[in-house]
Amino acid sequence: MLQVSKSISQGTGLAPVLLKRAATVELDWDIRQKSRFEATDSLGRQLGIFLPRGTLVRGGDVLVAEDGSMVRVIAAPQAVLRITACTSHGSPFDLTRAAYHLGNRHVPIELKPDHLKIEPDHVLAEMLRSMHLIVNEVSESFEPEGGAYSAGGHGHAHEGGHGHAHAPAAATAPHVHGPGCAHDHDHGHAHTHEAQPAAIQIHAHKPHSH
Repeated sequence: MLQVSKSISQGTGLAPVLLKRAATVELDWDIRQKSRFEATDSLGRQLGIFLPRGTLVRGGDVLVAEDGSMVRVIAAPQAVLRITACTSHGSPFDLTRAAYHLGNRHVPIELKPDHLKIEPDHVLAEMLRSMHLIVNEVSESFEPEGGAYSAGGHGHAHEGGHGHAHAPAAATAPHVHGPGCAHDHDHGHAHTHEAQPAAIQIHAHKPHSH
């Protein structure tokens, strides 16, 4: 068995020709979220992976074996629930509401601009459908968010240097209708409170007569 104890996130710094020649291994999310596991690569070699605790292996990462050979990781297709907004009865904002509720339940979620993905769960599927979302079971790769402060949390690497620093912005919590609300639609207007100017009293002074 070939031992692997190092990974390179998204193959950063490696020449494209090396990545193209590297062996591959297909792993689903259940395996890739572990730091200790066994697998068989495209060359038929048995791999024993021993990575630092807490390491998440992402599709596109490169595993480095003890003999110096490299193995490129492919996120294997698996059963997932694909969640999209209903154009007839809802809006894209419904996906934000869904992510909020799923996040409160600590459900692993893959975030995309126009859809969400979670692992199959019939209870969650019914909850999402009740929110006017479309839920379909499909076979696709699954790359859930790893958390804002986890290594590889975005599932991709940023190339090139940014010429500026990102200052943390204060997050504004959206108004979300919960199960206790008597309606399931979004308000079409926003309430704004404007400060009223203080009244200014002007006293006219009559000239003194001497």
